[in-house]
Amino acid sequence: MTGRTALVGAAVLGALALVNHAAARRAERKHPPRGRFVEVDGVRLHYSDRGSGKPIVLLHGNAVTGDDYDTSGVAERLLEKHRVIIFDRPGFGHSQRPHGRMWTAMEQAELLHKALQQLSIERPVVVGHSWGAIVALSLAARHPADMAGLVLLSGYYFWTLRPDVLLVVPGAVPVLGDILRHTVSPWLGRLMMPLLKRAMFSPRPLPARFRSDYSDAMALRPSQIRASSVDGALMIPGALMNQASYDGLRMPVGIMAGAADKVVFARSARRLQARIPGSVLQIVERVGHMVHHAVPGQVVEMVEGVLRASTEALHEPSQPLRALPEGSVRAA
Repeated sequence: MTGRTALVGAAVLGALALVNHAAARRAERKHPPRGRFVEVDGVRLHYSDRGSGKPIVLLHGNAVTGDDYDTSGVAERLLEKHRVIIFDRPGFGHSQRPHGRMWTAMEQAELLHKALQQLSIERPVVVGHSWGAIVALSLAARHPADMAGLVLLSGYYFWTLRPDVLLVVPGAVPVLGDILRHTVSPWLGRLMMPLLKRAMFSPRPLPARFRSDYSDAMALRPSQIRASSVDGALMIPGALMNQASYDGLRMPVGIMAGAADKVVFARSARRLQARIPGSVLQIVERVGHMVHHAVPGQVVEMVEGVLRASTEALHEPSQPLRALPEGSVRAA
């Protein structure tokens, strides 16, 4: 009986894997890549490169792709004056995430730095949201001379207890994670997705454009579940590895967080502002984790402020950084 049960279980898992594989291929056909590809260290990265002017690089968080900056309206506003480069981080969207490498924030930052060099993108302002902010800080720590400044949105900057990490750890474990993401994880993800979205945008409702543009099917592909799970498991180590570098950053840094963020509490942003000399902070009232969706105009204003401060620092290196708005602001 035990052997028969095992055979039935294996057959069910096999059927689930086939169904999930077919669903992933359908999702990719429905949402083909809209940008270009660059191969760096054997990794094929998907990116878009639009506009002209000072370069702005946008790094997305977990559970989304680079398209999130288009959906939020941030990219459209920046494109009025700037060259905007948006990457799908490794494993997200249409970017590869090869096995056999530990995709820490530092590893991702090094890969993206090489991509920027290969694409001849010089001294950009790097904007990072959530997990993307961890990568942006890693990039700044390792290659400060190659960056004009940082804008950090809703980031996780210091070690804290994260019970939610326990939910993603099984998907990050070798072998077990591979089995789960090809079989039951996509189905569990479908059940959990409404709760995840509400947590991301709370206390505000989901924007209509996010509802229409976001693809659950793309997010629940086995490949992206793997990327999301491993990034979730590596979030605390990423913050721990970055912490020692905060006091030494000497570039314009703007930090923004939602006062009502329940994914990463705003106090993390306040602590970071106290650690980075000359940095400024905006706490946006009545806004949660997806601050760039709630106040895209204020995000763009912060980017412009960082650019101005970077230009002033080049001409007057002895002067303190300025031209950045600071303090608590209210969302419209």
